[in-house]
Amino acid sequence: MRIGELSRRSGVPVPTIKYYLREGLLSAGELTSPNQAHYSTGHERRLRLIRALLDVGGLSLAAIGEVLEAMDDPEQPVHKVLGVAADGVTPAGEEGAGPELEDAREEVAELLRRRDWQADERSPAAESLAGVLSALRRAGHGGYIDLLDVYADAAEPVARADLDYVQRRVAREDLVESVVVGTVLGEAMFGALRRLAHIDVSFRRFESPQYLSGPVEREGSGAEDGGEGGDERGDERGGGGGERKGGAGADTGADTGADAGADAHAHAGDPEVGTPEA
Repeated sequence: MRIGELSRRSGVPVPTIKYYLREGLLSAGELTSPNQAHYSTGHERRLRLIRALLDVGGLSLAAIGEVLEAMDDPEQPVHKVLGVAADGVTPAGEEGAGPELEDAREEVAELLRRRDWQADERSPAAESLAGVLSALRRAGHGGYIDLLDVYADAAEPVARADLDYVQRRVAREDLVESVVVGTVLGEAMFGALRRLAHIDVSFRRFESPQYLSGPVEREGSGAEDGGEGGDERGDERGGGGGERKGGAGADTGADTGADAGADAHAHAGDPEVGTPEA
């Protein structure tokens, strides 16, 4: 396909495609004449990946270049590609050196040892976490750090799910691209899901009818049973349940009523004794 069709199919403007070509983010097409080139579906796929990493993943073009370079190197181990992608999506720490940051770094190192996580305590992700812990303390919310293991417990199954998805791929190109997509776009997806869960839990705790009005009484209890029915219930309780249990006795006398009540009690559990036909 020519560059115009590539633009239409990928949704990326022609000037942007040319910029990516100049920057080396997109490989050159096959020349068909001095001024024209032919592009394949592989170019379209790469363009879609670049835009996803840029628009959704939030990576800079420089970081995208590093990720793509690692992807295209056949000698690069998949684990290394994952590390490059993770470094690209990890915010750069802006914390200045100081005792607070050093204490936070030690806490991160202890977390890695406690959970036996095979990660470098000086990696960009670890440095980013240390910066977050330091910022929490400065903001007066150091107690939030007590949730560190709760967050770690949630992160482990998500990480396993990411790599389970990656391992379904056979071809190296598909596998490596899945690593990048799972790392970068998975980060964005998890963040969005967490925000949606926050909205739901917040509503249930602070805006739901149960929260606003207190405990809801069961249907058929409380005020619904009060009022006019109060005297009737009193009569039924005071009379030993005569009207409810011995209705036949009211017409035929006390002795007959007692016999009928006893007979009804004897057959109460008989499955063959049902409701009389109308």
